[in-house]
Amino acid sequence: MGQKVHPIGFRLGVTKTWSAQWYADKDYTKLLQEDLRIRKLIEEKLAAASISKVDIERGLNYVTVTVHSAKPGVVIGKGGQNVEVLRAAIGEISAGKVKLEIKEIRQPDLDAFLVAAAIGGQLTRRIAFRKALKQGIQRTMKAGAKGVKVMVSGRLGGAEMSREEWDRDGRLPLHTLRADIDFAVYHAPTTFGQIGVKVWIYRGDAPADVLKPKAISENTGTGA
Repeated sequence: MGQKVHPIGFRLGVTKTWSAQWYADKDYTKLLQEDLRIRKLIEEKLAAASISKVDIERGLNYVTVTVHSAKPGVVIGKGGQNVEVLRAAIGEISAGKVKLEIKEIRQPDLDAFLVAAAIGGQLTRRIAFRKALKQGIQRTMKAGAKGVKVMVSGRLGGAEMSREEWDRDGRLPLHTLRADIDFAVYHAPTTFGQIGVKVWIYRGDAPADVLKPKAISENTGTGA
């Protein structure tokens, strides 16, 4: 029986970490809603900046928002104007002091979300889905990926009945915890409904110092 598990959730605490790093007891619901509003605001204001992910870290009286973008110049704006506007907008949502960091994605073709968004954009422009799949896979493999799989699902080509199609190249060791697998889902709006795009990218194995078995051995007792 093939049971599917989210590749990033499977590796949390081993080679991957959480996109929101904070703890709360009573205010959990309020802070979670804040996080969702911050993410939505960034998605709307920086739609043209190729945003891959947003990390949020909270302290006692501050919020650190890290935006990962393939076009940091668009995020920063002329003389840093866009950053100040965005920081002020986030400050209206969050009560704490806001610190905004911009991180550049140097290889967008090795980022699963950006690859999925590029394929989704082609599907929205009515490019043949098989052509979009092939081109996306070729670009990712050329960028240095060890393996890639792309799946599209929906009314492909405007067909009456929805279906799934997928293609892959290279290795994709999904059961290996140390494997650096990037995964993303993107929903492409088309004239005949949404088409889902899923992308898995294998970027090699994580270095040994990233793995966490040391922490386990330190906490275990010496025995009776």
